[in-house]
Amino acid sequence: MKAEAILFDLDGTMWDAVDGILKTWNQVVANHPECRKEPISQEELSGCLGLPMTEIADRLFPNAAQEQQQILLDECCEQENRYLSEHGGILYPALEETLRALKKDYKLFVVSNCQKGYIESFLKAHRLEKCFDDIECWGNNLLSKGENNKLIMKRNNVTRAVYVGDTAGDEESARVAGIPFVFASYGFGEAKSPDYVISEFANLPEIMEEILF
Repeated sequence: MKAEAILFDLDGTMWDAVDGILKTWNQVVANHPECRKEPISQEELSGCLGLPMTEIADRLFPNAAQEQQQILLDECCEQENRYLSEHGGILYPALEETLRALKKDYKLFVVSNCQKGYIESFLKAHRLEKCFDDIECWGNNLLSKGENNKLIMKRNNVTRAVYVGDTAGDEESARVAGIPFVFASYGFGEAKSPDYVISEFANLPEIMEEILF
């Protein structure tokens, strides 16, 4: 039997929003020299994408107390969501047409480690709301990506699904949920032993035809 659903990571899988995130976060950082004196670099930020938000705060604001980290992170995320919902990010080639083609045969979901409102910013900016059946993220319930994979599958009565992502953390989340992992090799990270690999987003429909349960 073929898969009935596809769960997607966001950063490094469907879009690149690093420029917008970097811009807004550094605007916030500039107002809090007591927490961080120098701007966040693009290399630093790229290395954080896909990590839980609390770990990102630890990496970027190591000299701040945990309570102050959270305040700073909340301010960064609020400004980031507002900016991205208006300006969007860089979609990977053929993303929109590929999603619309996949929607004809599969239920589509987004599961991310991001803050509340981030996925919604992506959907709003690029008018992709109708492509997805449901979304879930760490910011909504503080659950890991693997647990949210299981949650969204249960909520939508799905048993045959795959997870598409670009990092080892995404791969681990698929293992936790007991589903195959499709590695987006064009993204930000690496994988250990993915079940399938795509070198561009447009390859996904062809790969999905090969996946049987």
